[in-house]
Amino acid sequence: MLLAHDDTPAGSTAPAVVLLHAGVADRRMWDSVTPALRHAYRVVRPDLRGYGDTPLPPEEYADADDVAALLDHLGVDDAAVVGASLGGRVALELAARHPARVRELVLLCPGLRVPEQTPAAQAFDDAEEALLAAGDIEGVVRLNVTTWLGPDAALSAREALAAMQRHALEVQLAAGEAERADGVGPRPLRVDVDPARVAVPALVVSGAHDLDHFRAVAAHLAATIPGAEHVELSWAAHLPALERPAAVVSLLLDALRADPDVHRP
Repeated sequence: MLLAHDDTPAGSTAPAVVLLHAGVADRRMWDSVTPALRHAYRVVRPDLRGYGDTPLPPEEYADADDVAALLDHLGVDDAAVVGASLGGRVALELAARHPARVRELVLLCPGLRVPEQTPAAQAFDDAEEALLAAGDIEGVVRLNVTTWLGPDAALSAREALAAMQRHALEVQLAAGEAERADGVGPRPLRVDVDPARVAVPALVVSGAHDLDHFRAVAAHLAATIPGAEHVELSWAAHLPALERPAAVVSLLLDALRADPDVHRP
Protein backbone atom coordinates (compact mmCIF):
# COMPACT_ATOMS: atom_id res chain seq x y z
CA MET A 1 0.00 0.00 0.00
CA LEU A 2 1.23 3.49 -0.88
CA LEU A 3 0.70 5.91 2.00
CA ALA A 4 -1.20 9.10 1.29
CA HIS A 5 1.34 11.88 1.43
CA ASP A 6 2.50 15.37 0.51
CA ASP A 7 5.82 15.82 -1.30
CA THR A 8 6.95 19.45 -1.25
CA PRO A 9 8.44 20.55 -3.57
CA ALA A 10 7.60 17.44 -5.59
CA GLY A 11 10.60 15.77 -7.15
CA SER A 12 13.07 18.18 -5.60
CA THR A 13 16.74 17.18 -5.47
CA ALA A 14 17.16 18.97 -2.12
CA PRO A 15 17.91 16.87 0.98
CA ALA A 16 14.76 15.12 2.11
CA VAL A 17 13.05 15.54 5.47
CA VAL A 18 10.30 13.09 6.43
CA LEU A 19 7.74 14.31 8.98
CA LEU A 20 5.91 11.50 10.80
CA HIS A 21 2.78 12.49 12.70
CA ALA A 22 1.57 11.60 16.18
CA GLY A 23 -1.00 8.91 16.89
CA VAL A 24 -3.68 11.49 17.70
CA ALA A 25 -3.11 13.43 14.49
CA ASP A 26 -2.24 13.03 10.82
CA ARG A 27 0.02 14.78 8.34
CA ARG A 28 -1.92 18.02 8.78
CA MET A 29 -0.21 18.51 12.16
CA TRP A 30 2.83 19.76 10.20
CA ASP A 31 0.91 22.42 8.24
CA SER A 32 2.51 25.29 10.16
CA VAL A 33 5.98 23.73 10.06
CA THR A 34 6.32 22.74 6.40
CA PRO A 35 6.43 26.20 4.75
CA ALA A 36 9.61 27.18 6.60
CA LEU A 37 11.37 23.93 5.63
CA ARG A 38 10.45 23.54 1.98
CA HIS A 39 12.63 26.43 0.78
CA ALA A 40 15.72 24.34 1.54
CA TYR A 41 14.51 20.75 1.91
CA ARG A 42 12.25 18.29 0.18
CA VAL A 43 9.53 17.73 2.77
CA VAL A 44 7.65 14.41 2.73
CA ARG A 45 4.60 14.10 5.00
CA PRO A 46 2.79 10.75 4.98
CA ASP A 47 -0.39 9.65 6.67
CA LEU A 48 0.32 6.34 8.40
CA ARG A 49 -2.25 3.56 8.09
CA GLY A 50 -5.52 4.43 9.78
CA TYR A 51 -4.84 8.16 9.79
CA GLY A 52 -5.75 11.04 7.50
CA ASP A 53 -6.25 9.82 3.93
CA THR A 54 -4.64 6.39 4.38
CA PRO A 55 -7.08 3.52 5.05
CA LEU A 56 -6.52 0.63 7.44
CA PRO A 57 -7.00 -2.55 5.39
CA PRO A 58 -7.22 -6.05 6.94
CA GLU A 59 -3.66 -7.22 6.33
CA GLU A 60 -0.27 -7.52 7.99
CA TYR A 61 1.89 -4.42 7.85
CA ALA A 62 4.76 -2.52 9.44
CA ASP A 63 4.65 1.28 9.51
CA ALA A 64 8.41 1.49 8.94
CA ASP A 65 8.13 -0.68 5.82
CA ASP A 66 5.33 1.55 4.54
CA VAL A 67 7.55 4.62 4.95
CA ALA A 68 10.47 2.88 3.21
CA ALA A 69 8.16 1.92 0.33
CA LEU A 70 7.03 5.54 0.05
CA LEU A 71 10.65 6.69 -0.17
CA ASP A 72 11.20 4.11 -2.93
CA HIS A 73 8.17 5.43 -4.79
CA LEU A 74 9.44 9.02 -4.52
CA GLY A 75 13.00 8.12 -5.48
CA VAL A 76 14.38 9.30 -2.13
CA ASP A 77 17.48 7.41 -1.06
CA ASP A 78 17.65 8.70 2.50
CA ALA A 79 16.21 11.41 4.69
CA ALA A 80 16.35 13.17 8.00
CA VAL A 81 13.36 11.73 9.83
CA VAL A 82 11.32 13.77 12.30
CA GLY A 83 8.78 11.87 14.37
CA ALA A 84 6.20 13.10 16.88
CA SER A 85 4.98 10.63 19.52
CA LEU A 86 3.88 7.57 17.48
CA GLY A 87 5.88 9.03 14.61
CA GLY A 88 8.95 8.95 16.84
CA ARG A 89 8.46 5.24 17.40
CA VAL A 90 8.05 4.68 13.66
CA ALA A 91 11.20 6.72 13.01
CA LEU A 92 13.15 4.44 15.35
CA GLU A 93 11.64 1.37 13.68
CA LEU A 94 12.68 2.75 10.29
CA ALA A 95 16.23 3.21 11.57
CA ALA A 96 16.18 -0.40 12.83
CA ARG A 97 14.64 -2.07 9.77
CA HIS A 98 16.01 0.22 7.04
CA PRO A 99 19.08 1.95 8.50
CA ALA A 100 20.41 3.15 5.13
CA ARG A 101 17.28 5.27 4.65
CA VAL A 102 17.81 7.40 7.77
CA ARG A 103 20.41 10.19 7.89
CA GLU A 104 19.32 11.77 11.14
CA LEU A 105 16.56 11.46 13.75
CA VAL A 106 14.61 14.16 15.54
CA LEU A 107 12.25 12.59 18.06
CA LEU A 108 9.58 14.90 19.46
CA CYS A 109 8.12 13.40 22.64
CA PRO A 110 8.54 9.89 21.21
CA GLY A 111 6.13 7.14 22.16
CA LEU A 112 7.50 3.81 23.40
CA ARG A 113 6.45 1.32 26.06
CA VAL A 114 9.91 1.47 27.59
CA PRO A 115 10.26 2.41 30.41
CA GLU A 116 7.07 0.91 31.85
CA GLN A 117 3.84 2.88 31.99
CA THR A 118 3.59 5.33 34.86
CA PRO A 119 0.40 5.64 36.94
CA ALA A 120 -0.50 8.91 35.19
CA ALA A 121 -0.13 7.35 31.73
CA GLN A 122 -2.12 4.30 32.82
CA ALA A 123 -4.85 6.55 34.19
CA PHE A 124 -5.11 8.25 30.78
CA ASP A 125 -5.34 4.87 29.02
CA ASP A 126 -8.04 3.70 31.44
CA ALA A 127 -10.05 6.91 30.99
CA GLU A 128 -9.85 6.67 27.20
CA GLU A 129 -10.87 3.01 27.20
CA ALA A 130 -13.86 3.76 29.43
CA LEU A 131 -15.02 6.54 27.09
CA LEU A 132 -14.61 4.30 24.05
CA ALA A 133 -16.53 1.50 25.75
CA ALA A 134 -19.35 3.98 26.42
CA GLY A 135 -19.34 5.11 22.80
CA ASP A 136 -18.47 8.67 23.84
CA ILE A 137 -16.32 9.69 20.87
CA GLU A 138 -16.52 13.39 21.67
CA GLY A 139 -15.41 12.61 25.20
CA VAL A 140 -12.38 10.78 23.81
CA VAL A 141 -11.58 13.75 21.59
CA ARG A 142 -11.83 16.19 24.50
CA LEU A 143 -9.66 13.99 26.70
CA ASN A 144 -6.93 13.83 24.08
CA VAL A 145 -6.94 17.53 23.30
CA THR A 146 -6.77 18.40 27.01
CA THR A 147 -4.03 15.86 27.73
CA TRP A 148 -1.68 16.37 24.81
CA LEU A 149 -1.68 20.14 24.30
CA GLY A 150 -0.03 22.47 26.78
CA PRO A 151 -0.99 25.94 27.94
CA ASP A 152 0.58 27.69 24.94
CA ALA A 153 -1.57 25.93 22.35
CA ALA A 154 -3.85 28.30 20.44
CA LEU A 155 -7.55 27.63 19.96
CA SER A 156 -6.83 26.88 16.28
CA ALA A 157 -4.38 24.14 17.31
CA ARG A 158 -6.94 22.63 19.67
CA GLU A 159 -9.59 22.64 16.96
CA ALA A 160 -7.17 21.12 14.45
CA LEU A 161 -6.17 18.34 16.83
CA ALA A 162 -9.81 17.61 17.64
CA ALA A 163 -10.61 17.24 13.94
CA MET A 164 -7.63 14.95 13.30
CA GLN A 165 -8.35 12.79 16.35
CA ARG A 166 -12.04 12.51 15.47
CA HIS A 167 -11.23 11.38 11.92
CA ALA A 168 -8.67 8.81 13.11
CA LEU A 169 -11.20 7.35 15.52
CA GLU A 170 -13.76 7.04 12.73
CA VAL A 171 -11.31 5.15 10.49
CA GLN A 172 -9.96 2.90 13.22
CA LEU A 173 -13.32 2.09 14.80
CA ALA A 174 -14.71 1.20 11.37
CA ALA A 175 -11.77 -1.18 10.85
CA GLY A 176 -12.49 -2.73 14.24
CA GLU A 177 -16.14 -3.25 13.38
CA ALA A 178 -15.17 -4.92 10.08
CA GLU A 179 -12.79 -7.22 11.95
CA ARG A 180 -15.51 -8.28 14.37
CA ALA A 181 -17.85 -8.94 11.44
CA ASP A 182 -15.56 -11.15 9.34
CA GLY A 183 -12.77 -12.10 11.73
CA VAL A 184 -10.02 -10.47 9.65
CA GLY A 185 -8.46 -7.17 10.60
CA PRO A 186 -5.29 -5.10 10.42
CA ARG A 187 -2.25 -6.95 11.78
CA PRO A 188 0.56 -4.55 12.71
CA LEU A 189 3.94 -6.22 13.04
CA ARG A 190 5.77 -5.78 16.32
CA VAL A 191 9.18 -4.26 15.60
CA ASP A 192 11.83 -4.49 18.30
CA VAL A 193 14.06 -1.44 18.54
CA ASP A 194 17.42 -1.33 20.33
CA PRO A 195 18.23 2.37 20.77
CA ALA A 196 21.85 1.51 21.52
CA ARG A 197 22.22 0.39 17.89
CA VAL A 198 21.03 3.65 16.34
CA ALA A 199 23.99 4.89 14.31
CA VAL A 200 22.86 8.32 13.13
CA PRO A 201 22.75 11.74 14.82
CA ALA A 202 19.71 11.99 17.08
CA LEU A 203 17.98 14.81 18.89
CA VAL A 204 15.41 13.79 21.51
CA VAL A 205 12.90 16.41 22.61
CA SER A 206 10.58 16.30 25.61
CA GLY A 207 7.96 18.68 26.98
CA ALA A 208 7.90 19.85 30.58
CA HIS A 209 4.07 19.68 30.61
CA ASP A 210 3.90 16.19 29.07
CA LEU A 211 2.90 13.05 30.97
CA ASP A 212 5.78 11.75 33.07
CA HIS A 213 5.93 8.54 31.03
CA PHE A 214 6.90 10.35 27.85
CA ARG A 215 9.46 12.48 29.66
CA ALA A 216 10.98 9.24 30.99
CA VAL A 217 11.00 7.76 27.47
CA ALA A 218 12.86 10.79 26.14
CA ALA A 219 15.43 10.63 28.95
CA HIS A 220 15.88 6.88 28.35
CA LEU A 221 16.43 7.33 24.62
CA ALA A 222 18.80 10.23 25.10
CA ALA A 223 20.86 8.14 27.51
CA THR A 224 20.82 5.05 25.27
CA ILE A 225 21.24 6.30 21.70
CA PRO A 226 24.97 6.88 21.17
CA GLY A 227 25.76 10.58 21.04
CA ALA A 228 22.12 11.68 21.28
CA GLU A 229 21.23 15.16 22.45
CA HIS A 230 18.26 15.85 24.72
CA VAL A 231 16.31 19.10 24.89
CA GLU A 232 13.35 19.66 27.20
CA LEU A 233 11.00 22.47 26.19
CA SER A 234 9.75 24.32 29.25
CA TRP A 235 6.56 25.45 27.50
CA ALA A 236 5.57 22.22 25.74
CA ALA A 237 3.30 19.31 26.51
CA HIS A 238 3.21 16.35 24.09
CA LEU A 239 2.78 18.03 20.70
CA PRO A 240 5.16 21.01 20.44
CA ALA A 241 4.75 21.24 16.65
CA LEU A 242 1.11 22.22 17.25
CA GLU A 243 1.77 24.26 20.38
CA ARG A 244 4.55 26.57 19.10
CA PRO A 245 5.24 25.78 15.43
CA ALA A 246 7.76 28.60 14.97
CA ALA A 247 9.86 27.36 17.89
CA VAL A 248 9.84 23.84 16.47
CA VAL A 249 10.87 25.15 13.05
CA SER A 250 13.85 26.88 14.65
CA LEU A 251 14.76 23.70 16.52
CA LEU A 252 14.52 21.58 13.38
CA LEU A 253 16.55 23.96 11.24
CA ASP A 254 19.29 24.07 13.87
CA ALA A 255 19.36 20.27 14.04
CA LEU A 256 19.42 19.82 10.26
CA ARG A 257 22.14 22.40 9.72
CA ALA A 258 24.30 20.88 12.46
CA ASP A 259 24.37 17.47 10.76
CA PRO A 260 27.46 17.26 8.52
CA ASP A 261 25.76 14.58 6.41
CA VAL A 262 22.91 16.91 5.46
CA HIS A 263 23.82 19.65 3.00
CA ARG A 264 23.43 23.12 4.39
CA PRO A 265 20.83 25.24 2.59
